Amino acid sequence: MRRTIAAATARPKAESPVQPERLRTEFAFELPRGYVDESGTVHRSGVMRLATARDELIPLRDDRVRENSAYLSVVLIARVLTRLGTIEDVHPGVVEDLFASDLAFLQDFYRRINAEGHTRAAVTCPACRENFAVDLAGGGRLGES
Repeated sequence: MRRTIAAATARPKAESPVQPERLRTEFAFELPRGYVDESGTVHRSGVMRLATARDELIPLRDDRVRENSAYLSVVLIARVLTRLGTIEDVHPGVVEDLFASDLAFLQDFYRRINAEGHTRAAVTCPACRENFAVDLAGGGRLGES
């Protein structure tokens, strides 16, 4: 009987604590062309954070977005860029002055990190037709080693 009581009251062995997986909320990127500021400095590297529901809702109240729905992406991208080169105050005016190819890159980057959860893109080599993945947040620009 004592054996049964002892077994019933024995505490299970303490397991080592499991470290929860950290959520990645910021993603570095390299623009294809780069933002040229007023002094002529080109800013290519930057950081984009994950969007919140607020980030997607607040621009809908912006008069510029109400007048032209295409402006939504400009306001939204400006809200989630935390750094562009040495510029830490990224506002819609900065995003407006991006080259179209850089804006398209950032729109795709936004979609990838917020909807797909990663920064990889499937590509095909034009020479050998081999399919492979590249990380858009990688250190260099596409096509450079």
